[in-house]
Amino acid sequence: MTESVTIARQYAQAVFEIAKESGALAEWSDRLQCIAVISKDPNIYKIIGNPMLSTPQIVEAIVSFTGEAGNKELSAFVGVLLGSERFGIAEEISEVYEQLKDADDGVKEAIIHSAFPIEKAQLDSLLVECESHFKSRLRPHVEIDKSLIGGVRVVVEDKVLDLSVRYRLDEMAVALKQN
Repeated sequence: MTESVTIARQYAQAVFEIAKESGALAEWSDRLQCIAVISKDPNIYKIIGNPMLSTPQIVEAIVSFTGEAGNKELSAFVGVLLGSERFGIAEEISEVYEQLKDADDGVKEAIIHSAFPIEKAQLDSLLVECESHFKSRLRPHVEIDKSLIGGVRVVVEDKVLDLSVRYRLDEMAVALKQN
């Protein structure tokens, strides 16, 4: 996995630079996500492995599945992936690209550990509080952690905002031991 991410980083960086230069970051984000989905379909490898099809025909077929038939940049990208036998890491390329795009936009990933599932309205409210606390725009990822009992613990890079019941109980236990 680590090796594929290292290789994917090179492709993602190249696409990111082209997309940024042309002002098409969002478009390439969509394209890469679409290619990632296509690369996970086992039927696509029947097309890729078909000896009756030339590489340009395979590229054309894959690009047509994205809804952008005739897009020369996308065709060139898919052709490079196929030519270097890297089509299978399209998902990693998409993920690394999103990280590069987020970093460029000043968006950081926030892992929100919660004892229970969080509804959208609650998440939106929590996000406002967290963005103020961390002084950054955040992309939330919620993970259920039953050990928290209640509340949330938010991790952004190496910083933690702990609003969990477990943390408050631990604080009370420390305070009681000191008295």
